[in-house]
Amino acid sequence: MRIGTIINVNDFPNAKNPAYQLEIDFGQLGIKKSSAQITSLYSKEDLIGKQIMAVVNFPKKQIATFMSECLVMGVYGNNNDVILLNPERKVENGSKIG
Repeated sequence: MRIGTIINVNDFPNAKNPAYQLEIDFGQLGIKKSSAQITSLYSKEDLIGKQIMAVVNFPKKQIATFMSECLVMGVYGNNNDVILLNPERKVENGSKIG
């Protein structure tokens, strides 16, 4: 698991459930793409520049027409809305979770 910063967010109209396509900067690990069903709690504007936690060593997974390269981590809140996990303070992109 590593910390990355979301640098780009797009709608994902081909997803079964409402989702975004994310581009996340993981520093030395590069930029990885992921889809996330987080549209109910987060606007695209809120996500740009946000640091998040993700699993980066899973194999790529095709979701509709999109290849997801990492798994963004979150917890289920009320109504099964996903709340993203993020560091309390800004850290270097690519930092390992300890």
